Amino acid sequence: MKPKQRQSAILEYLHHNGKTSVEILSNHFGTTGTTIRKDLTSLETAGMVLRTYGGVMLSRDEGDQPIHRKTHINPDQKKWIARHAVSLINDGDSLIFDTGSTVLRMVPCLSQFNNITVMTNSLTIVNELVELNNDQVILMPGGTYRKNSASFHGCLAEAAFSQFSFDKLFIGADGVDLNAGVTTFNEAYAVSQAMCHSAKQIILLVDSSKFGRKSPNIVCQLSAVDILITDSSISVNYLNALRENGIEVVIVGSNEDE
Repeated sequence: MKPKQRQSAILEYLHHNGKTSVEILSNHFGTTGTTIRKDLTSLETAGMVLRTYGGVMLSRDEGDQPIHRKTHINPDQKKWIARHAVSLINDGDSLIFDTGSTVLRMVPCLSQFNNITVMTNSLTIVNELVELNNDQVILMPGGTYRKNSASFHGCLAEAAFSQFSFDKLFIGADGVDLNAGVTTFNEAYAVSQAMCHSAKQIILLVDSSKFGRKSPNIVCQLSAVDILITDSSISVNYLNALRENGIEVVIVGSNEDE
């Protein structure tokens, strides 16, 4: 496993298990304590973990990572999920894209459509959309620019989304909890709520590592989600609970590459 891959895996491990020791990480990843310490030094320098006596834990700010870092976490799963999400789009659809790294993966596949409307508060997504050689309408709200997510938030952005009605919303999450619902670390979550209110259909794109996490801010209840796309590592208990909530759950995997 390459250092960047292992460091991403360490973050995922800490998300699920909380504070842990170098020895436990070394045993879990089958490598030396020296290698793990080098990984933790890199993660600490990036502000993603905190080193404590006898262990390591996530930084308070780790969950709200810059978008370019999030794209390197579980990249294969995000690719499979994004490809299936694109298959749900039809020419003529009006779409909302949130700022998530999995949603961002959808953009290169949109060149096949000749008549779509996309509204997003993500500057990164807008920049990629304009590179496509197809007929599309791009809408972007005003608001306050937020560097971490490269997106616009605040009252202006919320009001802009409320002025429209869209066919589909494609949205990600930092955590999915059976009681709390769809959650995020992003304190500017009200714009995501406005997106949900403006869409006829909410399509949630989350890899299986997001289940069981409860981030501080609630975007919507699970009952509001129409379709959830995830990978095959989702637990049976979570899968059954989601379907009992009336959510259409789509499981994708490596066969998406075929």
